[in-house]
Amino acid sequence: MNPLTHEPHMFGPLFTDETISAAFSSARFLSHFSAFERALAQALGEARVVSPKVSAAAVAAIDSFVPDLEAIRAKVLTDGVPAPEYARQLKAHAGPDCLAAIHAGATSQDLVDTATVLALREVTEELGQRLHATLAALDKLDSTFGKVEMMGRTRMQAALPITVSDRIAGWKMPLATHLERLEEIRPRIEQLQFGGAVGNRAATGTAQEAVAAHMAGALGLNNPPRAWHAMRDGMAEYAGWLSLVTGTLGKMGQDLCLMAQQGVDELRLSSGGSSSAMPHKQNPVLAEMLVTLARYNAVQLGGMHQALLHEQERSGAAWTLEWMILPAMAGATGKALLLAQDLLGKIERLGPAR
Repeated sequence: MNPLTHEPHMFGPLFTDETISAAFSSARFLSHFSAFERALAQALGEARVVSPKVSAAAVAAIDSFVPDLEAIRAKVLTDGVPAPEYARQLKAHAGPDCLAAIHAGATSQDLVDTATVLALREVTEELGQRLHATLAALDKLDSTFGKVEMMGRTRMQAALPITVSDRIAGWKMPLATHLERLEEIRPRIEQLQFGGAVGNRAATGTAQEAVAAHMAGALGLNNPPRAWHAMRDGMAEYAGWLSLVTGTLGKMGQDLCLMAQQGVDELRLSSGGSSSAMPHKQNPVLAEMLVTLARYNAVQLGGMHQALLHEQERSGAAWTLEWMILPAMAGATGKALLLAQDLLGKIERLGPAR
């Protein structure tokens, strides 16, 4: 469960991102499980590990399979992962004639990690679009207010005059760099996980490379030279990127909070948050939330680095920690980008009042 959505009726609107949450939903993960098993069954036939007839029968069984989600949930506490019960159900549905092509040579981690990667691919596409939209909103503000002079501040003290464009550049340039970083890291994140019991693909014998290559192609993923069961640097790198994005947005939010202060008055918003005790106030709630979400992701990043510590060939504890943290970080980043766009659209003045 995503801890950011633990109070959907009250605090949820501050934190919840429905689109990002949907990418990590049970329904989406089960669809990714089926995509993995389908690609595997096809690959086993292509590599002649099983006959084309068995492969085709397995694919047909996978395509018609409707998993029992409640039964899977009931077994998660026992198995520690949803894959074993999913595989049991799928094999029972498929019947004995095509079992040789169902989950053959794979393990639970192959299924879950590949599903996670496919979910992250969806999330990445959405976050990239939101980053572009945020940059466009900043460009619009720059064209409207960029030439206005204001006081530059260093260490929160008045320094020398700058323009609004100078201030905006400090928000905009890192976001553009984050888009470049994203394209650099995507090949390291969007990789097939296929290694079998101990990660060496031994169960598929001499056909192991052909099977993996076919699976990767079918799923639109990169094919690493071996499984990355206990090598979690890609997940940690992605979490680091999420924290960089929210950190940049948090810096912008913090600047806007300070610009909105009485006595500084370098920002006017079309609307703000109300106070239960002081009706005259307009609190810069959206800007404050950007700071909060940045701090949240910064805290979670340490947990993802703890999850790098997988003992031997597979860890249950470190692996489970990723499931708790990474979806929440993605949700925080998605929400921060939406809030940033909303906030930037509410700005009626940047720079001192005239």
